[in-house]
Amino acid sequence: MLEVRIDGIAAGHPVLGVINAQVRAGERICLLGPSGVGKSTLLNAIAGLDPRLAPMVRLQPGLRIGYLFQEHRLLPWYTVRQNLKLVGATAGDIDRLLADVGLSDAGDRLPDQLSLGMARRASLARSLAIRPDLLLLDEPFASLDPERAAELRELIVRLLDAQPQMALICVTHDPHDADQLANRLWYMSGQPATLRWDRPVMAGASTSQLSEQLRTLQV
Repeated sequence: MLEVRIDGIAAGHPVLGVINAQVRAGERICLLGPSGVGKSTLLNAIAGLDPRLAPMVRLQPGLRIGYLFQEHRLLPWYTVRQNLKLVGATAGDIDRLLADVGLSDAGDRLPDQLSLGMARRASLARSLAIRPDLLLLDEPFASLDPERAAELRELIVRLLDAQPQMALICVTHDPHDADQLANRLWYMSGQPATLRWDRPVMAGASTSQLSEQLRTLQV
């Protein structure tokens, strides 16, 4: 599906070093690491948003990538429904997507009429509107209260379960998120940043405990 062969040093990149990884259909990857290490930067490179690094990411032809940014990035002068229409969703798709994310009654609201949690769900719906093969999530639970964050985690799990071939890369600062979401763990650290850990999550393993060990040992 996707192969990352980044040499940030050769590209003169200020954050990323050498990063080699693959993403396969159905993988649910949580990307952990110290704050500011470059996790979001790597996500942007995979999405093709960094022109220096985009040529170092090989995508399967026709691969569709949905991206949920930290900010919702909904166009403020359009309703939620209109924002979804802008990315090509049909009326039927919009109704289904809004129902999937629990916003059936909010489609005619403007983004500034939504709570933070609702705006993030609307942005998630927009990311799903293109029927992505790979879904990128950048700190999707940041700034949400524990109840809203738990609801969003459960929603994402349900959506992934309904589309088992869709791959996920989720950047998070909280390793407990990986306990619910991940079947593979990436851990970044160092200056420049490299991928220090890239392994499947074994059945019954605690990714939060593993992340703490990686942070302490700085492998």
